[in-house]
Amino acid sequence: MLYFLGQLGDTLAAFNVFRYITFRTAGAVITALFFVFMFGPGMIALLRLKQGRGQPIREDGPQGHLLTKKGTPTMGGLMILSGAVISTLLWSNLSNGYVWVVLFVTIGFGAIGFYDDYLKVKRMSHKGFGSKQRLAIEVVIGCIAAFAISQLASGAYGTSLQFPFVKDLAINLGYFYILFGGFVMVAAGNSVNLTDGLDGLAIVPVMVAAACFGFIAYLVGSQNYADYLFLNPVPGTAELAVVCGALIGAGLGFLWFNAPPAQIFMGDTGSLALGGALGTIAVATKHEIVLAIIGGLFVLETVSVIVQVTSFRLTGKRVFRMAPIHHHFEHLGWTESQVVIRFWIISFVLALIGLSSLKLR
Repeated sequence: MLYFLGQLGDTLAAFNVFRYITFRTAGAVITALFFVFMFGPGMIALLRLKQGRGQPIREDGPQGHLLTKKGTPTMGGLMILSGAVISTLLWSNLSNGYVWVVLFVTIGFGAIGFYDDYLKVKRMSHKGFGSKQRLAIEVVIGCIAAFAISQLASGAYGTSLQFPFVKDLAINLGYFYILFGGFVMVAAGNSVNLTDGLDGLAIVPVMVAAACFGFIAYLVGSQNYADYLFLNPVPGTAELAVVCGALIGAGLGFLWFNAPPAQIFMGDTGSLALGGALGTIAVATKHEIVLAIIGGLFVLETVSVIVQVTSFRLTGKRVFRMAPIHHHFEHLGWTESQVVIRFWIISFVLALIGLSSLKLR
């Protein structure tokens, strides 16, 4: 919305700043952060009043959770979504198709997560939205978004898969790309969802990934930077840096209330939406594989669950003391803060490896 003030720059030079993506990205960070700070306490109080006993805590989980987390309200993702969406609408170029595709997936996945959280709180159990129905709706949303992205990108490159660390290697997947892109979005959403099990554990890696992809979107969307780094340019995606800024600002605001001991959990409302947003941005910038590197922590959490379930079904034995893997380390004697901070460190290291793919080709 404020982007269009840049058109006044021809008559008043001060308005030229609204044309710069870097300025609007900074504005999106500050706006989203301020919004969550301002309305967060009231939203927490309202959710606590409406939910009563808060989010159900796993009986088979670490016993300390039953004491420290019981009664904490969930659906804190509403804080993140509200701040991020409002900030995006305020600071981004609303004529950019990529912005609307990312918002479509973010809000769509957030709505699915909200309904799931609502059912869990209402039933006071871990059984929410049916997994098959939920997954089917996610796939539909993801495939629609992937198709839209393939149409926004130019030529055959719109359905191609680019490989990191290798110059000029891209495989045209054709119509299969729509399924592949949808899979990336759904996998990203559910991976972040699995990671969200400890105070602050998921939101910081999400912000790290958002910062990385804001940088990637800015480079890929610029012909000059893309040519210098031997990247395949995707015109228009630079605007997604503003969206990433909004996610970072809203995430910082949420972390203020989610820092241990958490006053609120993001729930599926936040984790599905944030993961879906990252997946969509990765598909738009043609850096889907890089997402698996930068978001390697989310991949690790997901793989631990897959390994645990598969092993138990085939052999009757568990590989980990508890899955996702962050609970395994809690059972080994790590404190919650140790798990969270060490996993943050891992996410930073993986982010550096992922960013190195931009230059090492």
